[in-house]
Amino acid sequence: MELEKFNYDNKSVKWFAYATIFWGLVGMLAGLLAALQLVFPVLNLELPYTTFGRVRPVHTNAVIFAFVGNGIFMGVYYSLQRLLKTRMFSDFLSKVHFWGWQLIIVLAAVTLFMGYTTGKEYAELEWPIDILITLVWVVFGWNMFGTIIRRRERHLYVAIWFYIATFATVAMLHIVNSIEIPVSFWKSYSWYAGVQDALVQWWYGHNAVAFFLTTPYLGLMYYFIPKAAGRPVYSYRLSIIHFWALIFIYIWAGPHHLLYTAVPDWAQSLGVVFSIMLIAPSWGGMINGLLTLRGAWDKVREDVVLKFLVVAITAYGMATFEGPMLSLKGVNAISHFTDWTIAHVHVGALGWNGFLTFGILYWLIPRMFRTKLYSPKLANAHFWIGTLGIILYAVPLYWAGIMQSLMWKEFTPEGQLKWQFMDTVTKMAPFYAARAVGGMLYLTGAIMMTYNLIKTIKVGSFLADEPAEAPALSNEYHGHKNDHWHRWIERKPVQLMVVSLIVVAIGGIIEFVPTFLVKSNIPTISSVKPYTPLELQGRDIYVREGCYTCHSQMVRPFRSETSRYGEYSKAGEFVYDHPFQWGSKRTGPDLARLGGKYPDSWHYNHMMDPTSMSPNSIMPPYPWLLEDKIDVSSTVAKIKAMKRLGVPYPEGYENVAAQDMEKQAGEISASLKKDGVETPSDREIIALIAYLQRLGKDIKTADKKETSSN
Repeated sequence: MELEKFNYDNKSVKWFAYATIFWGLVGMLAGLLAALQLVFPVLNLELPYTTFGRVRPVHTNAVIFAFVGNGIFMGVYYSLQRLLKTRMFSDFLSKVHFWGWQLIIVLAAVTLFMGYTTGKEYAELEWPIDILITLVWVVFGWNMFGTIIRRRERHLYVAIWFYIATFATVAMLHIVNSIEIPVSFWKSYSWYAGVQDALVQWWYGHNAVAFFLTTPYLGLMYYFIPKAAGRPVYSYRLSIIHFWALIFIYIWAGPHHLLYTAVPDWAQSLGVVFSIMLIAPSWGGMINGLLTLRGAWDKVREDVVLKFLVVAITAYGMATFEGPMLSLKGVNAISHFTDWTIAHVHVGALGWNGFLTFGILYWLIPRMFRTKLYSPKLANAHFWIGTLGIILYAVPLYWAGIMQSLMWKEFTPEGQLKWQFMDTVTKMAPFYAARAVGGMLYLTGAIMMTYNLIKTIKVGSFLADEPAEAPALSNEYHGHKNDHWHRWIERKPVQLMVVSLIVVAIGGIIEFVPTFLVKSNIPTISSVKPYTPLELQGRDIYVREGCYTCHSQMVRPFRSETSRYGEYSKAGEFVYDHPFQWGSKRTGPDLARLGGKYPDSWHYNHMMDPTSMSPNSIMPPYPWLLEDKIDVSSTVAKIKAMKRLGVPYPEGYENVAAQDMEKQAGEISASLKKDGVETPSDREIIALIAYLQRLGKDIKTADKKETSSN
């Protein structure tokens, strides 16, 4: 058979590798800053751009979409060409994809620091960037499928199944979750509200972990583990079960982030059941990866690449066992809103994603530059420092998370809560410090890797176009008697994508449709009214400052929570919340019933200097809110957008909203003046106070009405 000669494109792989390293350092540095801010609040710098509420989304987006995202594309562009025996479909599309993705990352960082955010975790980017993400993702898919279609290898290897499922599912997740109503160029409101928004967001949030942090990396695992070990994948049949079971089951598990909330019980139960089922396919993949190394353990002891890959797979196994355990209601009652969850997430992020990426970089760079790694000893030092960093990061937070929950729940023999919330904040200081040390060690290891790879690159000679040859793909194919039944779909990439999309769409449809169409799932509460224009402006300031990163707005039906915060939360409370603000972590106390608890002057002083009202508070001050004026010009557009979303403001209300806002602002300014606080009524602090004082009042009103009627 005649062989065709062609070249692999290493240039795109190189640039994605460089971006992976660079953004990895940036994302980890942002994470270290956020960790240190919880130990030393002075590091918030009293600037609007450097508070924890803005740094934390920058960190998560940089690590997920910049570091891991570029790592995915690096590995996919390298492995896809070699698995299909062809060059990438278009060098031009590769360049558009690379530069488009870097533009998205830069825009994300700038806008998040400036406070342009949707307020939805891991989906904070505003609508213009969402559109750009969609376009660049289409370019990636176009390039990938063009490469697959003109391949010289008929069957699609298991890694490519995961790449295809990743492309299709991420597109679906991003589009569905990003449906929003623009108010201005950098401001929008989620199409969904309250319970519906929470379901869609955590369907997206959980499956961003599944289909951005997991499935593409499993594809990379299936390629680079056999390559690094020089051995075939342990079981072809197990890889089939792993793939289809994983993508079908994973998509259902999102509601386990919402246990004991106002989400309907049936949706919570579905999330729990499918989360437990996830153990089987997840561990099937882990076992398939580890058993690929059978007979090669001597090589693991010597080869630093394999060390990173083995620990990565082990971390994947640990995280995918712990995740289902945390979805059990009894365990979740302890872990949710605590730092236990933060530890769990970072075992996956630092161990699975980080170490697999490091291993791939150590394997790829010397090969593309046709040289040996500059210093295997330095790489081994990186491995051990990074491993120690993960341990020092996670273990203190496991301990701290359990401590937090137990303190929140403990009562005295007389039936009173034993601890104030601030007591738990004070107790967390040494654990946060240990976490920061672990993060510092992990970052140090990444810096060592960067130095090692730079030195490797300098002594090497880059091969931009790597020569290769393979027989042309024949149009005729005759099946063999012993062919596995799954072979038919491995030859049909479009069908594989369509079937994958159907498989992953089933769970979302079944979970969403009843919540959107059956009104009894979200019973209305007559006392719950739309936000006033001033409260709406204050809510937008709350979202802008990232308050949801530290505070929840969801009182769960536990005695400890109702005693501390008040009446448990109901689905009908949130019907006008675009987006919902339930939060996922309590660094500070829950705010769902905050309205009327303190006078206006308390909130004013608390935002100016939190320690003046709450000694030992680690919350940053917000002095700019006392100086910056409310953007009154946006009020009409915001009311119109809310009306389009179904919020029942009176007809033509947008024309009188400014007067209502001015009146309410004047009342709050007068209230502050009575307590000796002089501030103009057009300042942002006035709007924020209006919003904070509204929280929970509708339910209190309903309780009063019910009491009086009885």
